[in-house]
Amino acid sequence: MLQGSNLSYAYVRSGASRFSLHSVSVDVPRGSFTGLLGPNGCGKTTLLKLLSGMIAAHEGTVTLNGGSLLSLSRREIARRIAVVPQETHPAFDYTVMEMVLMGRHPHLGLLQLEGPADLALAGDALQATGTAHLADRAYMTLSGGEKQRVIIAGALTQASDVLLLDEPTASLDLGYQLEVAALLSRLNRVRGMTMLMATHDLNLAAALCDRLVLMRDGRVLAQGATAEVLTAQMVRQMYDVVADVRYHEGAGHLTVTPVARVR
Repeated sequence: MLQGSNLSYAYVRSGASRFSLHSVSVDVPRGSFTGLLGPNGCGKTTLLKLLSGMIAAHEGTVTLNGGSLLSLSRREIARRIAVVPQETHPAFDYTVMEMVLMGRHPHLGLLQLEGPADLALAGDALQATGTAHLADRAYMTLSGGEKQRVIIAGALTQASDVLLLDEPTASLDLGYQLEVAALLSRLNRVRGMTMLMATHDLNLAAALCDRLVLMRDGRVLAQGATAEVLTAQMVRQMYDVVADVRYHEGAGHLTVTPVARVR
């Protein structure tokens, strides 16, 4: 389990501190697909950074399987937690295979090159994400959906226990959103990967996630099973929006239809 307990974090700008998170506690059970929902500026990305060890909390602790993340080196954390950012802009014109092989860096020694086993893992990840045919292409020539699947392939090559995703479908059109959603669902179901996904898409979260964490103003409003916490009342508390939340027989999950803004 990945767990954050009483996490607080403040950004300092122009000599003044502004808290982004206030005493936030979250649980991401092993093998779960947990969604992280909330309006812009509520602290979702900051929470992902804390849980991945990218930044350290000013108060509170982060633990992975009962052990403190602070006791692990950056390399050790990267072996166990992979992160898929919303966008990736490489400094050089890497090929797809080179981008995916970067996931092996936490497992290699200083100046050590990738070996046959690393190449095999990268090949498996490309196959799993449907991007094997793109291996020799320049990453920057790909479409948005192809790029996101390649980044997920790199995370798989990292062979970590936990995958954290920051709005993985935010810049994609509807077709690619469905592709990436199907991929993530398959990886969670077939490979048993533990996932935590920040998203603004309530219907995507309802379709994919068995658990949700709902946030506003740097605090957790509710967390638990999707069917229990994704309600019209909670949508109103998060977004000041009246919404119709109901089970869709055809989709097989809850759907959220915004109706009106609360003024």
